[in-house]
Amino acid sequence: ESGVNRKNIQDSRVHCCLYFISPYGHGLKPIDVFMMKKLHHKVNIIPLIAKSDTLTPKERSHLKNKVMEQIEENHINIYKFPECDSDEDEEFKQQDRELKSAIPFAVVGSNTVVEVAGKKVRGRMYQWGIVEVENPAHCDFVKLRQMLISTHMQDLKDITSDIHYENYRAEHLAEQMKQSTRERMKLKRESMLNPGKMEDTDNLIAQKDAEIQRMQEMLAKMQAQLQTNPRTPVNGT
Repeated sequence: ESGVNRKNIQDSRVHCCLYFISPYGHGLKPIDVFMMKKLHHKVNIIPLIAKSDTLTPKERSHLKNKVMEQIEENHINIYKFPECDSDEDEEFKQQDRELKSAIPFAVVGSNTVVEVAGKKVRGRMYQWGIVEVENPAHCDFVKLRQMLISTHMQDLKDITSDIHYENYRAEHLAEQMKQSTRERMKLKRESMLNPGKMEDTDNLIAQKDAEIQRMQEMLAKMQAQLQTNPRTPVNGT
């Protein structure tokens, strides 16, 4: 980003992290809490309950509620859906409410195609019946797919760019300032030990002072921009 030629830079930023939660426990494990808190200020986290076909509808609903309670208790910032505009039609608003209420998405995966009533579908076959991956009555896969590649893809990219990446830049710049300050102090000590090189050292110190001043101004500008963003997490956490 700081180079002269910035036209051919490939954007390798990750816009979304699908965090899979085991269906066999009683909610988030300590390692889940630890990892999500490590990730939540770097990327948009979308929690998923894996292998949800191992749960009854009642168990699935209970686990969803438990996971959301733990996320709130541990101050984990998962991806938050933006509010609908007032002029959106009622169908879109209902769709948005359904997506929000489905989190964490309970999903089922399958790499096989089975036949149901003469129609081939992707699913899993059991003795008691067939679980269809793309049947909204069976799991939330369709809702997740719709959200990722249709309704909220651009919002995920915008949050990555405007919040997560800007937070990273501010942290990186603050670390550079600390490093420059340490180098400045080292030069100051060396000039006291070598009076003959004081003029050269003073020039280097002046350059470091200018560099620190420039970074301070950039950091202040970025912090001001982040504070004006209504979706920026408090204290960057």
